[in-house]
Amino acid sequence: MKSIGVIAVGGYDEVGRNMTAIRVGTDIVILDMGLKLDRVQIHEDVATEKMHSLDLIKMDAIPDDTIMSNVEGDVRAIVCTHGHLDHIGAISKLAHRYNAPIIGTPFTIELISKLTKAERKFGTKNKLCTLMAGDTFQITPDLSVEFIRVQHSIIDCVFAALHTPDGIVLYANDFKLDRTPTLGEPPDFKRLKRLGKEDVIALVVESANVQRSGKTPSERVARELVRDVLLGTEETESGFLVTTFSSHIARIKTIADAAIEMGRRPLLMGRSMDEYFGSAQRMGYVDLPSELEMFGDRKSIDKMFNRVMTDGKDKYLPIVTGHQGEPNAILTRIANGSTPYTVEDGDKVIFSANTIPNPSNIANRYAVETKLQMRGARIYDNVHVSGHASKEDHWELLRMINPSHVIPTHGNLEMTSAYAELAEKVGYVLGDTVHILRNGQELTLE
Repeated sequence: MKSIGVIAVGGYDEVGRNMTAIRVGTDIVILDMGLKLDRVQIHEDVATEKMHSLDLIKMDAIPDDTIMSNVEGDVRAIVCTHGHLDHIGAISKLAHRYNAPIIGTPFTIELISKLTKAERKFGTKNKLCTLMAGDTFQITPDLSVEFIRVQHSIIDCVFAALHTPDGIVLYANDFKLDRTPTLGEPPDFKRLKRLGKEDVIALVVESANVQRSGKTPSERVARELVRDVLLGTEETESGFLVTTFSSHIARIKTIADAAIEMGRRPLLMGRSMDEYFGSAQRMGYVDLPSELEMFGDRKSIDKMFNRVMTDGKDKYLPIVTGHQGEPNAILTRIANGSTPYTVEDGDKVIFSANTIPNPSNIANRYAVETKLQMRGARIYDNVHVSGHASKEDHWELLRMINPSHVIPTHGNLEMTSAYAELAEKVGYVLGDTVHILRNGQELTLE
């Protein structure tokens, strides 16, 4: 038996900066290369193309992969599970150090390609390899990776099952067990159940929402919440603004469809809105309503806002960036009075997103909401369901997969400890079969 090591590079002390390396003998597979978004106020509208990787490492914005120089072996592949920046945002800064292909689903590879083309400091020449959910990629004669379809708050998300001669390491970061999604298919429960009957050596699993009781509601619940707010008012003359995650294609489609039902023209506004939704539409993941218009650059956005103010707010529904109060996002500019769009008494602002729980986000979001309210806006908060599994979803996955070892990630110590407590109730033993790692540590599996 070859020794198998799980190396915690990033994401084990925090939410974000996700990067794990699996060492099988002297062959290494890297799983995800993400940013810690709040460190440089990167959510969806701030670019890092001109920043150096060492500066970003010092800021704790990207994983400190210098620890990999102490790991004996060669990186054979970089595998990415989905296209969120906290999972792929560091690829343009770090991937060039490894002579290895980057493997991802089609939408994920499309987003990675955009990141690497925009990079100004480093040239990423790694081969980009597309792998569909349900398919397997042979990395070496002894190692292969299988993609298993799951649901999350972005399309084309998967679990990565690393098949080794001595069993399987399942990387489950991020997911929700949504059986009734509004876009795409439900998780591949048949394959997951079969996997539970095979030899799963380890489950490396997110812990971001493990402290939330119950089950994470389906995206269909979010669709009804959005429709209820948008269609459930008699004040049809007032202005509406909606903000949500630019990468949440299913949610944006729901909002756009509701706008059309209201008799309003949906407007996607913001660079990242244009990039994510435009890519999804071009690749055939979502139909583009003929009424919908997209505006990515500031000049075209302000021109459209002038038109909205001239024609009347009741004819349009702007869907804008800025749900976390990001300084350069559209909603923040509106709140600051730096766009032609004027918020007036009774206008409605709908946050179809939760506040990511860190101090800078909370402060920025509070400032934006307060400024909007001072201008007379009515705030509709948390018209949203999460894309992350809650406690009972994690319980279900553990029982389904039945891994020999469990390693929680994508969380601070409080979150990973809460996951360990849950695993103990399933029958795992802390320090023996469930393990809490910190960034920079390696766990050797027996």
